[in-house]
Amino acid sequence: YLSWHFDRKQWYQRRVAITAGTADAIQRLRATEEMLQKKSDYIEGKIKQELVTARNAGMKNKRVALNALKRKKRFEEQLDKLDGTLCTIEFQREALENANTNTEVLKNMGFAAKALENAHKEIGDADKVHDMMDDIQEQTELANEISNAISNPVGFGNDVDDDELLAELEAMEQETMDEALLDIPDSAVPNLPSVPNTVPTRPAAQEEEDEDVAALAAWAT
Repeated sequence: YLSWHFDRKQWYQRRVAITAGTADAIQRLRATEEMLQKKSDYIEGKIKQELVTARNAGMKNKRVALNALKRKKRFEEQLDKLDGTLCTIEFQREALENANTNTEVLKNMGFAAKALENAHKEIGDADKVHDMMDDIQEQTELANEISNAISNPVGFGNDVDDDELLAELEAMEQETMDEALLDIPDSAVPNLPSVPNTVPTRPAAQEEEDEDVAALAAWAT
């Protein structure tokens, strides 16, 4: 264990040193880029200045114009070299930044893997987890049985027949309806026409017509 701890410590110290060296190199390259960029901007300004001098001199003063163009050419060559150097430095800086990022990612992944390993050691093997889950399930079922036993009423309502209670309820409703009908006042009942006691008499003309029909029927037979 001590040997592993010592090796781990040395590895960590090397990683810290590498990270610090990489960060310092990146910072130095950025400073160099800034310096070269400033020099490039200065040379571009000089090129524009020499170009203006050559145009102003023109054919009227060839010597001044030609010297200005020669200086412009030298500045352009310097600018091309600076551009190449900047590209190289940018490439170097980006490569170091990527390497630094990869180093940090790998370091964090190593720490995470170790933490996960320690967590699994604390939990134990899969059989231990299954045993614990079985115990939880057993205790849950026991708690449900106890809850059902407590919630079940004891000595009350177990010997009562639901059909008997339903019949009693229907009888109570019928009794309530009967009492409501008896309490209806007479004024609430509508007045109906009375039934005549005598048989209505037939008109005399109808009786004569019936007699004529009977006589005709007798003659025909």
